[in-house]
Amino acid sequence: MLFGDIETALAAVTGTRSRLAKVDALAGLLRGLAPDEIVPAVGILTASPRQGRLGVGWKTLSNRGGAHADAPSLTVSDVDGAFDRLAALGGSGSAAQRTALLDELAGRATASEWHLLVRVMTGELRTGALEGVLVDAIARASDRDGTAVRRAAMLSGDLGETALVALTGSDADLDAVGLVVGRGVQPMLASTATSVAEALAVAGRASVEYKLDGARVQVHRHGDEVHVYTRTLADVTHRVPEIVEVVRALPVEAVILDGETLSLDDDGAPRPFQDTMARFGAEAAREIALRPWFFDILHLDGRDLVDEPLAARLDALERVAAAWRIPAVVTDDPDAADALARDALGAGHEGVMIKGLDAAYTAGRRGKSWLKVKPVHTFDLVVLGVERGSGRRSGWFSNLHLGARDPDGVFGEPGGFVMVGKTFKGLTDELLTWQTAHFAERETGEIPGGIRVVPDTVVEIAIDGVQRSVRYPGGVALRFARVKGYRSDKPAAEADTIDTLRALLPGGGATTEG
Repeated sequence: MLFGDIETALAAVTGTRSRLAKVDALAGLLRGLAPDEIVPAVGILTASPRQGRLGVGWKTLSNRGGAHADAPSLTVSDVDGAFDRLAALGGSGSAAQRTALLDELAGRATASEWHLLVRVMTGELRTGALEGVLVDAIARASDRDGTAVRRAAMLSGDLGETALVALTGSDADLDAVGLVVGRGVQPMLASTATSVAEALAVAGRASVEYKLDGARVQVHRHGDEVHVYTRTLADVTHRVPEIVEVVRALPVEAVILDGETLSLDDDGAPRPFQDTMARFGAEAAREIALRPWFFDILHLDGRDLVDEPLAARLDALERVAAAWRIPAVVTDDPDAADALARDALGAGHEGVMIKGLDAAYTAGRRGKSWLKVKPVHTFDLVVLGVERGSGRRSGWFSNLHLGARDPDGVFGEPGGFVMVGKTFKGLTDELLTWQTAHFAERETGEIPGGIRVVPDTVVEIAIDGVQRSVRYPGGVALRFARVKGYRSDKPAAEADTIDTLRALLPGGGATTEG
């Protein structure tokens, strides 16, 4: 298949607000792929090349703006091969080799194809936020049940491999995709409720648990072999030996645990999230210890538990990891749930999670089985641009341009982000130094007083509320926004949506087109 066919399909996706039309465009593309093109094509569509990081940045790519081909000739396999060679480069002389490879690729691509390739290689291809649409397209193209495709994607943790099985295998092959201890599983996500009472009204009898301001971890053990994955399924086992030691000591042979990790101070109170993430991202540092808290179990000694209700999973978790469970109560009484929420806040945590006891473990779209309740409104937003500081902040990038996810393109580009405000509050000198270096490497153009950046950096923002706005296209603006910390553990595809923010407006802020 020509790479230009992917470009054409993406143009159709970005040119419509209809989810069905997006699914049809992507399904048509998928049907035309050869078996060996499926995994690479899905990586391109999600801006996640199967090779991982390619070692190229925006400035390097922007210098390849010379002559391009007049007509499409690049194939999907050509692009995949070029990515293979880029990912393999390293050591002395690699910079010159990388430049030569990129020049060759740029020369073989048309101008519009090269623009698309740059967006793929830098992660700026905003349709990467449309994985849910792509799952539906895989189901449509393969004539498979959507539930079966979503389940296979969750259990395999790999959308490209799921597409390959769905498009080239049988129903039995797709159904056979199951849990494998040692292979990451897409995590279940939570929606937001405004109060404990509201959440219990939805969940009924529920597990009410501390909501920690930590990093999500999924831990797999088979015998003495332990793997620890982040929420994006990156393997960080070598960074967290203390978690490995905890799980290796549990009375099990094989297990998959879901939980959070957090660093504590000398009094047992949670350290700031930035401290946890600094320790979580360190290659070998152990000055700050990480303590795991587990809240779910997906497999235990040969028995898969994902389809069993939460009540059964919690019973199993209690048997094998009682000392490491997150503080929780099982109740349908709002007063009891509120009491636990007060305890959580008093201990320095964010609030509570409320999880229906009858729910199975599912990943993908946020449902109502898990609900988070926080007394202070906090949202995970994406940085779209940064302005240069002045006065004491001269020399730093300071004011952040914040965007909410717009998955269906109601207010802009489908799969993109819509700006909802700016803030420079809550930024320490340490954060200013970090973000100045970080965003300088992610520049994609100029804005008044600053730079536009690749929209892949998630920041947690606390706000007092929202208000209607004619300044921003989404019709909503943040009130008294301040930075809590950067969420290096979260991809932009998991940022909060514009509809979530609009729901805080009086009357619920129903979405309207325009």
